[in-house]
Amino acid sequence: MGFEWYTEFVDTGYKPKEGELICVFKVEPDGISIEEAAGRIASESSVGTWTTLAKLPDRIRGLMAKVFEIEGDTVRIAYPLELFEEGSIPQLLSSVAGNVFGMRAIKNLRLEDIIFPAEYCKYFPGPMLGIDGVRELFSIDDRPLTATVPKPKVGFDAEEYAEVAYQAWSGGIDFIKDDENLTSLSFVRFENRLNKVMEAREKAENETGEKKVYLANVTATGNEMLRRAKLVADYGNEYVMVDVLTAGFSAVQMLREECNLGIHAHRAMHAALTRNPKHGISMEVLIKISRLAGVDNFHVGTGVGKMEGSREEVKKYADLCRQRWYVKPVFPVSSGGLHPGLVPDIINLFGNDVIIQAGGGVHGHPDGTHAGARALRQAIDAVREELTLDEYARTHPELAKAIEKWGYSRPR
Repeated sequence: MGFEWYTEFVDTGYKPKEGELICVFKVEPDGISIEEAAGRIASESSVGTWTTLAKLPDRIRGLMAKVFEIEGDTVRIAYPLELFEEGSIPQLLSSVAGNVFGMRAIKNLRLEDIIFPAEYCKYFPGPMLGIDGVRELFSIDDRPLTATVPKPKVGFDAEEYAEVAYQAWSGGIDFIKDDENLTSLSFVRFENRLNKVMEAREKAENETGEKKVYLANVTATGNEMLRRAKLVADYGNEYVMVDVLTAGFSAVQMLREECNLGIHAHRAMHAALTRNPKHGISMEVLIKISRLAGVDNFHVGTGVGKMEGSREEVKKYADLCRQRWYVKPVFPVSSGGLHPGLVPDIINLFGNDVIIQAGGGVHGHPDGTHAGARALRQAIDAVREELTLDEYARTHPELAKAIEKWGYSRPR
């Protein structure tokens, strides 16, 4: 009837060529065979349409994606590199993660992985700093870095926010981070908050002799985001934060290209894509794409805190952030329900190359934010000195009170 040419995109004897891009999908067909479902995916994401064509030149036939492996519900598809615009993540995702998710004949579809060839990746500068650059910025090479979000995460005016930032910084925190939904709200406009927080940073640096950095959330529409990022740079701050999924990868690439700043990637909204094991896009794909786009830090979960994700999954994501690849490695960020009592577990899981971000676990300390920051650093020091937290707490009252309040509990 002129419909069923999808299996022409299936060739399980095909050997992918060097330089082809490979996507790994998990597929659940709806009333059709796995072979036809795989062919539909390859067709829709490359040169096909729903019916045979009156004319298909051999040159274009050579651009057909090819299903070269089907194993259970897992399908591997090879794509000629000519199908993808150089240096464009939006075009890549529109191709391999676009209409394929809406096909009626496929009940569930999950993009599990993308294997990128060197030829594709050479068009992306990747992170500006990477792990080594971040450590050089702080002159810290022997411990995890620390971060906190002032809590409650929204509601403070600029002066209140800056005071919490100062208390955390002066207690030993390295990064102060805006939360994902704190941008430029009516009661705490971006410029005013930035001005007050940078004053607090200078004060904390002078008192502690330590480098301090503000992860200022510049997430906004494109031109406004650039304006805010340039304002951050004018203040001499070295970093911005962006909600990479809600802002979009083109926005991240624009920031990387236009601003000489580190980028802290918050993954807000990721669970809409990653949480269903049958449908969506995996965290592995998001991490790889974010590294190409140019982020320096990426949230991966905790394995022990309040966010969904097993220890094994979180370890895998952290390793993917840090592995040698075509672009610089990035710092995995462990965040979500952390407090000093969980620090040994975090370091055991991640090692030293991690940013430990505790919000309530700093600001919920019985003696306040400054003491909470000290307790977090003390927990890290205890691990470095190969002492238990209980042992270290005997001579460190801030840690002792944190353990008294939270113990070693894992919040849900």
